[in-house]
Amino acid sequence: MLPVCGCLYYKSYYPQFLLRQGNYSFDIINERYYQRTVLYPYERPIKVINIDNRLTYVMPEYRIGAGGWGYFDILGADPLEAYSKAFDFVEVNSTFYNTPPLKTVDSWAKRVPETFKFSVKCHCDLTHKYLLSPTKGAGRVLETDLDICRRLHSNLLVLETPLSFNPNQAVDNIHDLLSWAQLDDIRLVWEIRWGPPGKELVKLMQEFNMVHCVDLSREPGPAFESDILYSRLFGHGLHNLYQFDDAELLEIDKRAQDSGSGSMYLSFHGERMYKDAARLKVYREEGKFPRVTEYTGVKALREVLQEDARFPASREELIEAQGWKVIDVDGDRVHAKVLLEKLDKGMYGDMEEVLEGLKGVE
Repeated sequence: MLPVCGCLYYKSYYPQFLLRQGNYSFDIINERYYQRTVLYPYERPIKVINIDNRLTYVMPEYRIGAGGWGYFDILGADPLEAYSKAFDFVEVNSTFYNTPPLKTVDSWAKRVPETFKFSVKCHCDLTHKYLLSPTKGAGRVLETDLDICRRLHSNLLVLETPLSFNPNQAVDNIHDLLSWAQLDDIRLVWEIRWGPPGKELVKLMQEFNMVHCVDLSREPGPAFESDILYSRLFGHGLHNLYQFDDAELLEIDKRAQDSGSGSMYLSFHGERMYKDAARLKVYREEGKFPRVTEYTGVKALREVLQEDARFPASREELIEAQGWKVIDVDGDRVHAKVLLEKLDKGMYGDMEEVLEGLKGVE
């Protein structure tokens, strides 16, 4: 990416997601500078019934961010500080693998605006080693992670249990662990990868005021209603290789708002999480999605193939390796596979053969 502090800029030719710096703005989605403009955000209110039955409206808390700031690489800028200017929420993923020094945690809190919100992912020892069992080791991990939350002024601790662990068979153990924990005002956000929670597990989660975390790109919503909606968004690709098209982002936004929750947190993950998060923010602020490629149609396909396409490759190999990327076609953002699927079956020696095979196709 170009440095935020640089003086180079490009004229804006379509709506973008801006990180403002002085008299210039940096476009996160297309990695360009251009002269500063103003965006006008809007929000959709939700209904609230007061005790005296008067109908009032409040603005829901709707935060969009990504899983970490480590890859938010803008030359010349501190990644967290730059990220916090672009987004108002981040899920700290590094705590899943390593427990950071408390001085480091304190420095994170000092480098962001007061209105910025952290959520903290619980260390994997608690969820993958101890499997939420009421042991001393599990207690120490949970206590440490709760301390990190407090230092970051966060009330959200994210638990991710593995696909191999069925928590429906461990309700009593989990209850014992949570009964010991000093949660205070910290909410546990639980992503259950085994599958949907059963009746007894839902009862436990509600007893401890937990939030059922789901991927709104794959599921319509959580197992039970809550004042908080939290979604970790991965899409449908392998190994986090995925980019959301316009239709998918619209459905995610609709599902979030239909939840009726007073606070909504969308945490994007994957290869192009920052761009996906930025595109949804632009849509919510301007009512339309920004372009993701300079050109449209077949020329846009050339743009994304130039990034890392390898040849020779069959039609199926191209779809698997490149089809997840999003390009502009006829005013919409769609997956590259929409065009690649129009190729004849067979092998292609280079990009020019692919483009030749799509001649006349838009």
